[in-house]
Amino acid sequence: MTVKAYGAHAGTLPLEPMDITRRAPGAHDVQINIAYCGVCHSDIHQVRAEWAGTLYPCVPGHEIVGRVVAVGDHVSGFCAGDLVGVGCIVDSCRHCSDCDDGLENYCDHMTGTYNFPTPDAPGHTLGGYSQQIVVHERYVLRVTHPEAQLAAVAPLLCAGITTYSPLRHWQAGPGKKVGVVGIGGLGHMGIKLAHAMGAHVVAFTTSESKRDAARALGADEVVVSRHASEMEAHAKSFDFILNTVAAPHNLDVFTTLLKRDGTMTLVGAPATPHGSPEVFSLIMKRRSIAGSMIGGIPETQEMLDFCAQHGIVADIELIRADQINDAYERMLRGDVHYRFVIDNATLA
Repeated sequence: MTVKAYGAHAGTLPLEPMDITRRAPGAHDVQINIAYCGVCHSDIHQVRAEWAGTLYPCVPGHEIVGRVVAVGDHVSGFCAGDLVGVGCIVDSCRHCSDCDDGLENYCDHMTGTYNFPTPDAPGHTLGGYSQQIVVHERYVLRVTHPEAQLAAVAPLLCAGITTYSPLRHWQAGPGKKVGVVGIGGLGHMGIKLAHAMGAHVVAFTTSESKRDAARALGADEVVVSRHASEMEAHAKSFDFILNTVAAPHNLDVFTTLLKRDGTMTLVGAPATPHGSPEVFSLIMKRRSIAGSMIGGIPETQEMLDFCAQHGIVADIELIRADQINDAYERMLRGDVHYRFVIDNATLA
């Protein structure tokens, strides 16, 4: 079937309206009318070929929410009318140890929601800046938030799980001091989630003007990282630091804040590498720098359920599809609080 979408034909060109083809639902497929799609910073990297391997036409979008309109004959978990979500994964090998463990995000043959090879036309996946998507039932998530919150749920499918997964893995909770570096699309979710998990949350920002905003999100303390005295006051005190910044920066100023055996996990993905960390800062306190990438399907469903239970959604600005190029420029200037979401009804 042919549906309307927004995408780019080259890294140097703006996104524009286009028609794309979606497959007819197979026996295990779920066909979804997309209501809203969040706009992730990685969309910019992909569209503009700042990460190697972009395939064109590129239709971004992996923070998808909408309503089921049809299911295949063998689908048992979903039916027409259900509110659902699709995140960053639409397929995987389904038989490796990662898939068996529900960690499809680490499968060597994971298929991303856009820009990954697929048998469907045009030979690679096309994402959520579109009217519809067809996805195997294994990779569809159930949404239990009130329908009125649906637009603000969309960013949970990437920004939410990207921050939830490391917080859970490194056991953020009561009695733990957790830092969140950066107060943006990822960071604002990290603060909300760590607070809901019961941790003592310290937000790090380079901007004095974000102190009140960070406290409103749930931070117990806010540190302006440009102020050396504020940073020194927290030396050797953190169990865990979630670093969401997607630009190269000095990691040492944060590793020195970790306790013995503390971990800083990087979830921001800069277009160029960070500088090498100071090794002695790590080995003298058995500190770790780690990485984490989204989450598997079971954990993503757990995250959605946790957020519904605690009333957590993203802070968003709703835009029309034809505003996407302006939104990209605003994101690069940091002019969004904290996530753009496309109203897909404007694609018609």
